[in-house]
Amino acid sequence: MKLELKSAVLPEVDPAAETNLRKARLSDVEQIFELIKYWAEQGYMLVRSRSQLYENIRDFYVVEDAAGTIVGTVALHVLWADLAEIRSLAVHPARQGQGLGRWLVLASEREARDLHVPKVFTFTLQDGFFRKLGYQDIPREDLPPKVWVECADCPFQDNCHEIPLIKHLPGVGAEGSV
Repeated sequence: MKLELKSAVLPEVDPAAETNLRKARLSDVEQIFELIKYWAEQGYMLVRSRSQLYENIRDFYVVEDAAGTIVGTVALHVLWADLAEIRSLAVHPARQGQGLGRWLVLASEREARDLHVPKVFTFTLQDGFFRKLGYQDIPREDLPPKVWVECADCPFQDNCHEIPLIKHLPGVGAEGSV
């Protein structure tokens, strides 16, 4: 028996609709899943299972339009006292280029500051976007082993093209080794 997954189907959205940034709720999981799955199918990010989304829903922010459609998402995943990961950044294709991705990342950085986490990093294929926000290269080997836990289950583990980038958040004390 062959397991087949249905392709992601994104709803049509009004590219000019008002939007609201907020923390994600359990009722958002299905829309977050489809948005991430859409970009994973394009080869731009890793898919997240519904189980992973439910277990980590408190990590997520969403941008919701006036019709209640999730048009952007991101997660801030705290790994240690001095380090958090920006992950699962996805914006609906009809809303690209409107600053929603920047808005989501800045909200995650603000939360990291509020938690007194001095450094955030990401693995990305969109390094130009993150560099414009002040992220810098970091050698993979300089990241702590805790970062590599999910890599063990990744289908691209031995052929990873994601670029590790890090940002030291101004005004937050820097402790630790990264």
